[in-house]
Amino acid sequence: MIEAKNLSMYYGPICALDDVSFTVKEGEIVGLLGPNGAGKTTLMRILTTFFYPTKGAANIGGFDIRENPLAVRKIIGYLPETPPLYRDMRVDEFVDFVGQARGLSGVNLKRRKEWVIEATQISSVWKHLVSELSLGFKQRVGLAQALIHDPQVVILDEPTSGLDPLQIIGIRNLIKDLSRQKTIIFSTHILQEASAVAERLLIIDQGKIIARGTLEELKKEKAGGDSFFVAIQATRQEVESALKGIAAIKEITFLDEVYRVSRFLCAASSYDEAARSVSQLVKEKGWFLREISFKEPSLEELFVGLFKQAEKK
Repeated sequence: MIEAKNLSMYYGPICALDDVSFTVKEGEIVGLLGPNGAGKTTLMRILTTFFYPTKGAANIGGFDIRENPLAVRKIIGYLPETPPLYRDMRVDEFVDFVGQARGLSGVNLKRRKEWVIEATQISSVWKHLVSELSLGFKQRVGLAQALIHDPQVVILDEPTSGLDPLQIIGIRNLIKDLSRQKTIIFSTHILQEASAVAERLLIIDQGKIIARGTLEELKKEKAGGDSFFVAIQATRQEVESALKGIAAIKEITFLDEVYRVSRFLCAASSYDEAARSVSQLVKEKGWFLREISFKEPSLEELFVGLFKQAEKK
């Protein structure tokens, strides 16, 4: 449904997007994750034909963004980072205006308005001026305008920005429901947001895609090496000194010592290799191994590792 090939974007001498390629399948939710200034918004503006890329090409629903931008715009719904609202209109007037601009009228427009009111939960502000709305409601009205024409592809730039926790859960559920019939790509710099909604992640930094895949696939890349807990019945000094002699262990952090059981957190190049070496060490020393267990990386540790890995390339 979405295919990008070698997209690059320059603002004068500054490279905002550098040779980006990816595909998104029909009905898939893909999260575009990266720090502020990574190039996420530039990429979305290119996909929505707001910008033309300096180099490269992209197709949305089979339409080329350069050769047939109007056809692309007809099948996409777009929520920019700042919702495109007319402050002096009432919410109902604005949604009606956008629907008519999208070619809807009569029964079709009425049906779609009823749907977006319920889906985005804006019934309580339906007759309010846009200028009177809170940031969260402005975001939801922006989402309503992106969905009013029942697009095949939905592109959302920071869709939960400004929402309270309950509203965020509501938008997450809406995005998941929409994916049954639509292809969705959304950007965020919030790790938990991406992992909670996206089926697949594209990690972008300094204009380049540095990693891609499901959360499980990214974890299997073992960015930054493996970490594990080890607890041995011996004094801290004895265990720490012995662990430092294991080549696969790169870093050792002492955690606690209770009843002569010393517990450490170790960073290793390979958990399997380090675990074998620890088992052999305990056997040779005649110690009692109380624990050795792999530490599942947190989202923060995983992505910091990915960014550090990219910096070394």
